[in-house]
Amino acid sequence: MNRKNNFLQNLNLHIGMRNIKTALAATLCAILYLPFGRNPTFACIGAVFGMGADMENSQLHGGNRLFGTAIGGLLGMALFRFYIVFYPDGSTHPLILLLLFLGVVVLILISQNVWPGAVQPGSVVLCILLFNTPVETYVSYSLNRIIDTGVGVAIALGINHVMSRERVDKWKVCYSCRRKK
Repeated sequence: MNRKNNFLQNLNLHIGMRNIKTALAATLCAILYLPFGRNPTFACIGAVFGMGADMENSQLHGGNRLFGTAIGGLLGMALFRFYIVFYPDGSTHPLILLLLFLGVVVLILISQNVWPGAVQPGSVVLCILLFNTPVETYVSYSLNRIIDTGVGVAIALGINHVMSRERVDKWKVCYSCRRKK
């Protein structure tokens, strides 16, 4: 029981502005998507990845996610299209391993010249496309993933801009001045 109490006492539970902005961005994505019957998952993920401590941090991490998804998605579509020429049913054959190897090498080369932080998220999308996407939906999956990530990152950047530390501090000062009158 003593270890449990120590653990609970040492927890740093604090809900700050970044927590609120992240939750707001993800929730706005869901609100935007659900009335249209679209799954908001990847938009929400884009929003969470796109929310940083400040605008610069948001642009870096959101850019990593957005550019990675775009590079991995487009490259994955091209490689999978080549693959289904030989294996139209999309079943797994050794050729897919060679395409994965080449795909990751090309993805890294492109990312180094476009957006270095794109390697990890791009590789995730590439692997999903090559190993886990049905032949009938690989194009729509990739395009939807790119669009949804872009929407989520854009919402996160917008919220981080509107609710920047400087703006929130000014709002607090203005609100305090009005309350004193």
